[in-house]
Amino acid sequence: MKESGIGSQKIIRRKGSGELEYLPDDLTIEEPLEIRIGRKVLATTMRTPGHDDELAAGFLVSEAIVHDRSQMAEISADGDNRVIVDLADGAKLKLNSAQRFGTISSSCGLCGKTSIDEIRQNFPAIESANVRIDIETLLSLPTKLRKAQSDFARTGGIHAAGIFDLNGELKIVREDIGRHNAVDKAIGRAFLDKLLPLNRHVLLVSGRASFEIVQKALAAGIPVVAAVSAPSTLAVDFARQSNQTLIGFLRPPSFNIYSHIERVILDSL
Repeated sequence: MKESGIGSQKIIRRKGSGELEYLPDDLTIEEPLEIRIGRKVLATTMRTPGHDDELAAGFLVSEAIVHDRSQMAEISADGDNRVIVDLADGAKLKLNSAQRFGTISSSCGLCGKTSIDEIRQNFPAIESANVRIDIETLLSLPTKLRKAQSDFARTGGIHAAGIFDLNGELKIVREDIGRHNAVDKAIGRAFLDKLLPLNRHVLLVSGRASFEIVQKALAAGIPVVAAVSAPSTLAVDFARQSNQTLIGFLRPPSFNIYSHIERVILDSL
């Protein structure tokens, strides 16, 4: 599979002095990835190449198409822009729900869904008990995520998703031009490693927290979702109903808590 997510293009740059210079510029690659189950085309998503097997696995998990690693026999590449998922013998999937997917843009991982109520029915609310994170650990996460964003440092045009434990240790980080793809890649890695549910972990995303981000975290059993930017109203409502802690504008030394404040240790305030 193609692992490099960066391409170079020749550009003209106007400097502050007004002088023009001609030079190469690193850009984030955006290409389609076709995800198949056997011969059946499940979806085509616009993504940054790299970790395509994880993206496919995370997509299937977050869409409630598979629930257990044993349902997948193999994920293999068929060229640069196609991934084929072979199911284990006897695996029973909700293929009827998969028929709603078409082409998914890099800015929308939720396009095409027919019912939010259906999504809520697919994933039970979080039941994690005694899951708490202290303020200093929470505030340390954005810096750790940024240091792990190698492609962002080169292009400035890519999102990241990081999965941390409650001690603030970064377990998995993935980048993609689409926020939802970065989350799917991170969750997919955990799924392939048989680590789900991630019920004692925190998901941090480098952009805003949309409904789809919170929903994908719920699919992985993640109780705490944080974002460096704003959440949407639907994301907040969904987090409250799903017993998830949602944190926005995580920009040290400040942050906002939108739901289930009990998981953040505020004693130092």
